[in-house]
Amino acid sequence: MVTHMGNGGRVSSGSNSHRTAAAALGAAGPPARELTIELRDVARQYRVGGQTVRALDHISLDLTGGRFVSVVGPSGAGKSTLLHLLGALDCPDSGSIIFDGEEIGRLRDEQQSQFRHRCVGFVFQFFNLLPTLSAWENVAVPKLLDGVRLGKARAEAVQLMDRVGLGNRAEHRPSELSGGQMQRVAVARALMMDPPLVLADEPTGNLDSATGASILALLAEVAHEPGRGRLVVMVTHNSDAAATTDRVITLQDGRVCHDAAMVPW
Repeated sequence: MVTHMGNGGRVSSGSNSHRTAAAALGAAGPPARELTIELRDVARQYRVGGQTVRALDHISLDLTGGRFVSVVGPSGAGKSTLLHLLGALDCPDSGSIIFDGEEIGRLRDEQQSQFRHRCVGFVFQFFNLLPTLSAWENVAVPKLLDGVRLGKARAEAVQLMDRVGLGNRAEHRPSELSGGQMQRVAVARALMMDPPLVLADEPTGNLDSATGASILALLAEVAHEPGRGRLVVMVTHNSDAAATTDRVITLQDGRVCHDAAMVPW
């Protein structure tokens, strides 16, 4: 294991399907390129029980597409806050977050929603599938937010079901699927808009070790897919899961206390 700080090596995207933050907000931007995210002196604090809690304490990070990155640390270290800021679910109190050259730390509510829809795919610990929809319909949900009719999205959704190894379960509802299968559906849904960034919050937390290992392998495959340059960032308490990723960022008391590459790039 070698210590690494900053961007490290880069993988050329070669894909025109990724949308930059500017494109997501309706602005004309340059052709899609390899994703870069730069956090500079980012701080975020909250008021809890009359006290101020500093969740992130002026951290700076460089993240690059084509990588599977894990964020680890004890409870209260700032992992979830970091994930929320990367996904524009929250805004920093100070500092900047530059996503493909665009500042996303000061977006208005509507802009945040557009950014999340176009640029970020989310994978949650509890899957968050709609129980009344079939697997492929759950995968297609992001397209419905664009006004696309469900039938029009079916072919692409089923293709993604094949992509995650569940083509034969496309018509099954969540109650008919195992935990690992539901998480694969969630990964497929996260990819429906072909986002350059996928954020995974404890994606193996509700799975046994063997099933969890298969989900980690799938997320690594998503990050390393040739020609995509997609970044996958995973928050986890599981040190074994983190050890399978390309880079491990350890937070402690809202600060980066260790940043290491786990495998040669």
